[in-house]
Amino acid sequence: MIKAGLDIGNNKISCVVADYKGTTNTNILSIKSTPTSNIKKNVIVNYDNLLHQIKTLIEETEKESQTKINSLNINISLLNNISNYYGSEIQINNDKITDLHIKKIINQSEYFNTDTNYFELFNNIISYEIDKRQHYLAPIGNYSDNLKINFYKILVQKKYIENFKNILNKLKLNVENFIPSPLSSSLSSLTKDEKELGSICIDLGHSTSSITVFQNNKFIFGDTISVGSHNITLDIARGVSTTISSAERLKTLYGSLISSPSDEHEIIEIPIISGEENSFNQITRANINAIIKPRVEETLEMLWQKIKDNNFENKKICNVVITGGGSQLDNLEKYVGLIFANSTRIAKPLTQFNLDKNYNKSNFCDILGTILYDESIYKLNFLTKAKNFRRNRGISGFFSWLDQYIWDILYLVKVVDGFDIKPLKTWLNGGELNDN
Repeated sequence: MIKAGLDIGNNKISCVVADYKGTTNTNILSIKSTPTSNIKKNVIVNYDNLLHQIKTLIEETEKESQTKINSLNINISLLNNISNYYGSEIQINNDKITDLHIKKIINQSEYFNTDTNYFELFNNIISYEIDKRQHYLAPIGNYSDNLKINFYKILVQKKYIENFKNILNKLKLNVENFIPSPLSSSLSSLTKDEKELGSICIDLGHSTSSITVFQNNKFIFGDTISVGSHNITLDIARGVSTTISSAERLKTLYGSLISSPSDEHEIIEIPIISGEENSFNQITRANINAIIKPRVEETLEMLWQKIKDNNFENKKICNVVITGGGSQLDNLEKYVGLIFANSTRIAKPLTQFNLDKNYNKSNFCDILGTILYDESIYKLNFLTKAKNFRRNRGISGFFSWLDQYIWDILYLVKVVDGFDIKPLKTWLNGGELNDN
C-alpha cells in the first residue's frame, strides 16, 4: 500500500512516500524537505511562494519515488486548539454488553455535535467504565448495571484548515486524513511498550513546541505552544548583540543547559550586529548558557502546565521522549528529567524506517508519523459493520439479517430513550408480545 504524507511547518516543508505494509514493515520510497519562510506561527505570509514550494517539493518526491501522488495525509498544528473531554452513560440493568449498547451511548453523547467555526481534527473513545471500573478495550460480552464511555475531542479553527485545503485543491490533491502534528511526532518516535505503559512525547520545533500523552495505547492528550527553538536563537542574538545566523551557530555549537566551571574561561568571538566587516566582540560560553537556560526552562514549564491543567500529573506516566530539532541541545535530556521527574530519552525515528543518515534525525519524526497513522485506530467508524460479519444465504439468512438491521435501527434512533425495547427484540426473535 503506497502512502504519502505532507508536513507544512514554520521552518520547513516535508513530503514522504512509502510502501506501507504495517507498522513494523515500512519501506520509505522518497523523503524530501525544503526550508521555508512563508509561514509564521501557522499564518501564511506569502501564499504564492508557499504554493510554488509545495508543488516543487511534491514533484521532486514523485520523481524520486516513481509514484504519482493523488492523495496524502497532512499534519495540522494544535496551536490555539480546543481540547474537550466528555462522556456518556446508560443503565443496562445487569444486561450483557453488546455493540448495540456502545452505539446507543455514542448516539446520545456529544460525539455528533458540531461548531461552524471549528474543524473536528480528532474525536475518539479513550476509555470505558463498567460499574465505575475503568477499561481501555470495548467490554463486549460482560454483564453490567452501568456502562460509560469517555471521549476526547480536538477542534481547530476551520479557517486554518481551509488555508491548506485551498492550496492542495489547486494542486489537485485529495486529503485522506488531517492528523494532529503532535500525534504524528509520537507515532514515529514512541515504541510499542512506551505507548502501552504511558509516555509523554515532547516535540521541540522551530517556532512551536508540542506535547503528546499516550497511555494504554491510547492518544489521550495533545497540545502546542507558540514557543520553539528559534526563540532561543533570538534571545541569544539580542542578549549578546550579534546576528541571527551567528546566534544559531552559538546555540548549536556551544549551548548547554548544564554549565561547568570552565565555561567562564572559554572565550568565543562573535560578529557584532552592526554588520561592519572584521568587527567582533568577545563573550564566554557561560554567557550563552545563561541566556539559553531560562528560555528552555520557561518552555518546559509551559508544557508541564498543560499536563497539570488536564490532571495528568497524577497518572504515574514515567517516560518522557523528546524529539524535534530543539532536542539536540546539549544536556537537554538531563534537564527535562529534572522538571518532569521522569526517565527521559532523546528520540530519533523508529529503526524500522531504515533511513539515510540525512533524515534519521529528530526533526523528521513529524513527517514520518504521517505514514504510520492508521485511520482505523484513531477514528471511530460509528456505523461500520464488523469485518467478520457475514450474511447467511437464502430466505432464512435474509430474515436473520433483517432482524439484526431493525434491532440496530431501534437502538440508533434517539426516540427509543425511555422506551422498553426488550419485548420488540423477543418478538423479532420469534417470541410473542404480551398485551402490556
